[in-house]
Amino acid sequence: MFVMPDWREDTLSRMRTLIEEADPDVVEERKWAKATKPGIPVWSHDGLICTGETYKQVVKLTFGRGAFLKDPARLFNSSLKGNARRAIDIREGEVVDASAFKALVREAVALNRAGKKPKLLSGGNPQIAKGDGDAPVQAYIAAMPGWKRDMGRRLDALIARAVPGVRKAVKWNSPFYGVRGQGWFLSFHCFTKYIKVGFFRGTALLPLPPGKSKSAEMRYLDIYEKHLLDEKQLANWLKQAASIPGWDGGSRRDGGVPL
Repeated sequence: MFVMPDWREDTLSRMRTLIEEADPDVVEERKWAKATKPGIPVWSHDGLICTGETYKQVVKLTFGRGAFLKDPARLFNSSLKGNARRAIDIREGEVVDASAFKALVREAVALNRAGKKPKLLSGGNPQIAKGDGDAPVQAYIAAMPGWKRDMGRRLDALIARAVPGVRKAVKWNSPFYGVRGQGWFLSFHCFTKYIKVGFFRGTALLPLPPGKSKSAEMRYLDIYEKHLLDEKQLANWLKQAASIPGWDGGSRRDGGVPL
């Protein structure tokens, strides 16, 4: 007799497809199997990505380190008070935003690759291997301690909105942002009590960012925990900075220096 697939089976199958599309090298295993239960699927790549469980009312996808991932689409709707875990509960008839979900999977993989416990250097600055692209930047942000993590996510989102197509990298244990062909215009770095945002050609910006530097053209903005960040002014500085030639990595004699 033909039996129609259960909605939970269909949902889990659909999410499996999205995970495999986000990361073709993902490994799926069945764990916690019993004589009466086949176990649950566990997806991993350089560490756990997420698990998939089926209950009477929901299909639950639990990300072991979800608390450290950006979730602008607010897919996480369960296990929100845990120190590390976050989960997505999917009910019958609900459809998860495919692009946002795949972004979560890719970010989880990037965090795994960066190491489970990134070393914190002087002042609590994360030690992240240098590399180009968004993944090392997200790994750095995920490792920022305490309140600085949320501020790092906020800064990263502001930069991406103000400068579409922004180039990203991690150098000298700091996220760098630039425009391809023009060099780097900004970086930030964790210190014990604040985050230091550096504009490499800051003296060309109006009004001047408040923090002075020993470098001829560098200007800084220091952000403290209780700092009321003026996002409008910051976005204005970002657009100005991205529109002019930035720091080229040190080949110019008059260039700024990294943080």
